[in-house]
Amino acid sequence: MATHGMVLFAHGARDERWREPFERLVEKVRAARGVDAAAGPVLLAFLELMEPDLPAAVGELVSDGCSVVTVVPVFFGQGGHVRKDLPDVIERCRGLYSGVEIRCAVAVGEDEVVLDAVAEYCLRQG
Repeated sequence: MATHGMVLFAHGARDERWREPFERLVEKVRAARGVDAAAGPVLLAFLELMEPDLPAAVGELVSDGCSVVTVVPVFFGQGGHVRKDLPDVIERCRGLYSGVEIRCAVAVGEDEVVLDAVAEYCLRQG
């Protein structure tokens, strides 16, 4: 059975505190995946200014035995980073790890369930 790793992919920032909500999100995803035999590790990677970058994270998953990796862009929308930069990095990863299936989800903010959750949050504020 293929081990299916996951990378949550964020922008990155100079302030180290930027990574804190993403690290909490990684922990939530790990907990939700539980003990599923096919579920592999869940890692966090960044486009710029923070480490690890996406190729390093994918490399770690491959070293851990993952044959399938899903990249989940934790961006709110489909800006230039998601439309241009991310596909370029995904292609670089596919070149580096040709025996691995690398999938890429749409940006998290494009999902209706996520938008519903954000709308609910906004409503609770006032």
